[in-house]
Amino acid sequence: MTVTELPGSGTEEPRAGTGADGAAEEFSVWPATTTEEPGGRVLLAGVPLDDIADAHGTPVYVLDEAEIRYRCRTYRSAFPDADVHYAAKAFLCRGLVRLVDEEGLGLDVCSAGELELAVTAGFPPERILLHGNAKSPADLDTALRLGVGRIVIDSASEIARLAAAVGTRGHQKVMLRVTPGVGAGGHAKIRTGTDDQKFGLSLRDGHAQHAVARVLGQPQLELTGLHCHLGSQITGTKPYLTALRRLVGLTARIRDAHGVVLPELDLGGGHGIAYRPGDPVLDPTALARRLRAALAESCAAARLPVPRLLVEPGRAVVGPAGVAVYRVLAVKTTPGRAFVAVDGGMSDNPRPALYGVRYAPRLIGRRSSAPTARTTVAGRHCEAGDILAEDVALPADLRPGDLLAVPVAGAYHLSMASSYNLVGRPPVVAVRDGAARLLVRRETLEDLRARDVGL
Repeated sequence: MTVTELPGSGTEEPRAGTGADGAAEEFSVWPATTTEEPGGRVLLAGVPLDDIADAHGTPVYVLDEAEIRYRCRTYRSAFPDADVHYAAKAFLCRGLVRLVDEEGLGLDVCSAGELELAVTAGFPPERILLHGNAKSPADLDTALRLGVGRIVIDSASEIARLAAAVGTRGHQKVMLRVTPGVGAGGHAKIRTGTDDQKFGLSLRDGHAQHAVARVLGQPQLELTGLHCHLGSQITGTKPYLTALRRLVGLTARIRDAHGVVLPELDLGGGHGIAYRPGDPVLDPTALARRLRAALAESCAAARLPVPRLLVEPGRAVVGPAGVAVYRVLAVKTTPGRAFVAVDGGMSDNPRPALYGVRYAPRLIGRRSSAPTARTTVAGRHCEAGDILAEDVALPADLRPGDLLAVPVAGAYHLSMASSYNLVGRPPVVAVRDGAARLLVRRETLEDLRARDVGL
C-alpha cells in the first residue's frame, strides 16, 4: 500500500487501498484505508463492512473520517491564500460540521435548515455563506439572526428584500452570483453557469451590471465580491479559467463605473471526482496553480489588485469518503442479464435515475470463484427506473443475503434521499482507526408515522 503525507499533519495516511491480492485498480475509487482480507471481507479504516451491516442493518452509509480530513487538507494546501468553503448540500450532519470546522474550512449552505444545523453544532457563522436562487423569508431572517458571513444574492428582486430585512441601521456583507456564460458539467441538469437558467444574473445581457448598481445603492449592504458556479462534475480547468477572466473583466468595469474595487472572487465548486476506476478527475492542486496564474495575469492587465479567491468543493471532499452497503434480496436471470435486487434504491440514491450516473458495486463479505456475469443492480421501489448500477460485472453466483458495496457514496445520497414507498432513510456510520460510531440513525416507521397527523 502506498502512502502520502497529509499536508500539515506530520503523519502518514494510506492513499491507495488494496486487497490482499494487490488489486489496487479495483479499489482506486474507494477510501484509501480500504483493505481486503483473503476470504473476501472488505474493511474501511480497519472496520469490516459486513460487521457494520450486521450491527446497523442495511442499507447503510459508511464514511471514512481519515479520507475526509485528507481531502480537506489537500484543498487547504492547494489554496493556502484562498478561503475553502465546504458545500454542505453534498452531505451535512453535526459530526461532519465539527470535522470541517476542525480542518479549517468554511461552509456554504442553501437553506435555514442547513444553516441552523451548522451553527447549533458550533460552527462559526461568520465563516458561512448562504446561497439559493429562491431564498425564503425564513432563510434570510435566520441568516441575519445568526450573523452569517456572506449572503450570495441570486436575483435582482432579492436585493430590496434583503435590504429591508437588514434595516436601515443594520449591515450585511453580500456577494452577487453571476452567470458568466460558461457551459460545464457532467450532465445538462447540473450545468449552472450558462445563460437562460434559474441561477444568477447574466453577464451577457447586462443584468449583472444593473444589479451591482442596485446593491451599491443600498448602504446597509456591503458588496464584497462576485460569485459564480459553473456546474458539477467538471474535470477540466479551462471552464474555470474562462469564468475567472470574465469576472475579472466585470470587476474592472465596476471599478470604472462606481469607483469600487471588490476584494473577493468566488469561483464555486463542481470539481469532478471518479465514480469508477479510470474516470477523469479534477486535480485541485493543478486547478489552484492555474487559477493563481490566471488571476494574477488578468488583474495585472486590468490594473486591479488581486482579490481573495474563494472555492466551494463539496462532492470532492466527501464523495469518495463514503461507501453504501446493501443486502441482496432477490436474483432474477434473463437470457441477456441477471437482475440483482437489493434492499435500497432510488429512495437512498436517486442520482442514477436523475443523471444516469454509473457506479462500480462490489461483492463484500465473501470471496467468489464464479465467473462474472452482466448484471443490473436494481432497487426495491415500484419504478422501472429504480436502477443503482446497470450492466456491471459481478459474480454469477450472487444470492439473497449477499452484501454489495457501492463506493463513492458520500455525496448527494442521503442529502437527496426520500421516504418513497415509506421506506426510511438509511443511517450513517463513521469509521476511524478501527472503530465505528453512529452519526445519523436510521429513519424508522415510528418517525414516518409521527409526521402523519391526519386521524
